[in-house]
Amino acid sequence: MKIRKDDKVKVISGNSRGKTGKVLKVITDKNRVIVEGVNLVKKHQKPNQMNQSGGIIEKEAAIHVSNVMIVCSNCNKAVRISKKRNEDGTAERICRSCNKAV
Repeated sequence: MKIRKDDKVKVISGNSRGKTGKVLKVITDKNRVIVEGVNLVKKHQKPNQMNQSGGIIEKEAAIHVSNVMIVCSNCNKAVRISKKRNEDGTAERICRSCNKAV
């Protein structure tokens, strides 16, 4: 998967289309990501040690990885990326638009 934790992504389809946020968690076995402030759902929660009052809370739900694109830090656009090997053998992610490392 080309998307990692702490990447800045933009949602390209669904109810949250156009929103940008930081990736909080990557679920590789289901090809899903959790993005900050995107795909908010309401959850009824009982009172417990952590949340004394309980009630209805809003939290981010997972979104499929095909519905997000990485935002390049250089050109500030949602772009596709490719991988390139350096001379020392390490791989880096390259923006297809500006050909610079993401």
